[in-house]
Amino acid sequence: MRHLKFAPSWLRFLTIFLLTMGILFRFSNLDGKVFWQDEVYASLRISGYTINEAKQQLFNNRVIGKESFAQFQGANPDKSLNDTIMSLAKQDSQHPPLYYIIARLWMEIFDNSVTAIRSLSACISLLVFPCVYWLCRELFNVPLSVPGVAMPAAGVAIALMAISPIHLVYAQEAQEYILWLVTILLSSASLLRAIRLEDELVKERQKPDLFAIWSIYAVTLAMSLYTFLWSAFVAVAHGIYVMITAKFKFTETVRTYLLASLVGFLAFMPWITVVIGEFFQFLISADKTTTQSDLISIFPFLLMQLSRIFFDIDLSSENSLGYLIALAFLTLAGYSIYFLCQSTNYKTWSFLITLIVVPALPLILPDLIAEKSSTEAYLIPSYLGIQLAVAYLLTTQLYNGSGSRRSFWPIIMTLVIICGLISSKVSSQAETWWNKGMNYGNPQVAQIINQSNRPLLISDAFSNNYGNVFSLSYLLEPKVRFLLVNNQKIPKIPDGFTDVFLLNPSEDWGKSIEKKYKLKTDIVYSDNYYSIWKLAKTRNLRRRNISQ
Repeated sequence: MRHLKFAPSWLRFLTIFLLTMGILFRFSNLDGKVFWQDEVYASLRISGYTINEAKQQLFNNRVIGKESFAQFQGANPDKSLNDTIMSLAKQDSQHPPLYYIIARLWMEIFDNSVTAIRSLSACISLLVFPCVYWLCRELFNVPLSVPGVAMPAAGVAIALMAISPIHLVYAQEAQEYILWLVTILLSSASLLRAIRLEDELVKERQKPDLFAIWSIYAVTLAMSLYTFLWSAFVAVAHGIYVMITAKFKFTETVRTYLLASLVGFLAFMPWITVVIGEFFQFLISADKTTTQSDLISIFPFLLMQLSRIFFDIDLSSENSLGYLIALAFLTLAGYSIYFLCQSTNYKTWSFLITLIVVPALPLILPDLIAEKSSTEAYLIPSYLGIQLAVAYLLTTQLYNGSGSRRSFWPIIMTLVIICGLISSKVSSQAETWWNKGMNYGNPQVAQIINQSNRPLLISDAFSNNYGNVFSLSYLLEPKVRFLLVNNQKIPKIPDGFTDVFLLNPSEDWGKSIEKKYKLKTDIVYSDNYYSIWKLAKTRNLRRRNISQ
């Protein structure tokens, strides 16, 4: 312990350096990445238009330019803030309105550019760091923990989260997930604060002011629910934790917690009434059968996501090196949790265990893995819990390690930091990344189309084509024209275009176009999600089958 007095200065320097790097990464190349489908839909909600309104005005068999999409991608004078909320309520109620309200006001002040909307998430992400500091002070500053570890652990946690590639991904996304992380931190820290203050006043035989103590938790819980519906599972984790700390007795703390939670959920009641109909529709339509193969397929997904907390250079899920790296970080995370349980009070380790496990349990539902486009973001509470456990392990070993451990753990921490810096550098400068889903290949598609002198891109509104067209438009040059049709009608292709492309045509629709214009279609790009075909002026040739 003799070196303890030197550690704070060293730790402060390291934290400030990594925090500075993390901030630079967050604001770097904001407009350089693919503006993918989920961000397109988020911008549509912010604009106040519904999908049907956008399709009615754009998918009408007329040639348009990319500027026609701007009306539906951000704040505009034709729609108000109330239209933004109503658009969510009508067609996207699983997304509560808090982020969209903030984004609407933000874009009215600034503009509708990709940089502007993503800069909102980057700015919100800066709130993560003081919130992490508060949570660590509340979580690790309890009896039977390692003495004096709360502040150093907070510094290490801030350092790790500043360069965490998974947090960088959501800090540069025009979606609500980074705001959700902030509300999780606030509600968690305010819960621990309320329990601590109530216990202290009881020990001092003073009557606690329950409203002053628990009101912050009620407000932050409501904020979290209005940011993302998955907060309900975080609230369940909080409830389990409160029962554990009360040793499953109905104490005064349990009663006040339940009252504060009830107030938070009652504040969310207006939106619950909007969501409930859609929720029951999901239950009716969902496949309730979870097979063993479904469960097995989830484990590689979870393993890869755990690795991305610390190291992520966009390795394919089929890459064996990615799984070897993931196993190494699984070992680190597993030992961190084991060490946490062995060296801290149950009031500390039970909080992190419930935060890691409870929000992740519903992901065993195969419908969520198969149908939700941003399932990775649902694990944000688990990412947070694992990072705090690792931060606690590294802090205590650096401070209290003896013998060989004094040289071993600095090496581990150095490797973790190097992995985070490399990952953040690569991710911040990349054109596309794993979270872009079906629009991952847009840079390649745009390059092919932009090479033509006067290209025309034809698409219909079937399936995900609406979002694909909008997403692709951000990378296409102004010379590209769009011919969008509804219900797979045969388009009226005008003269004057050197190259005509079809975006993700169905087999029947493509053949109908071939037959009418006596052309053949050649595939020029294909991936797991969609394909691009080019019309060629060679007659009487059979259309190739889509085999990719």
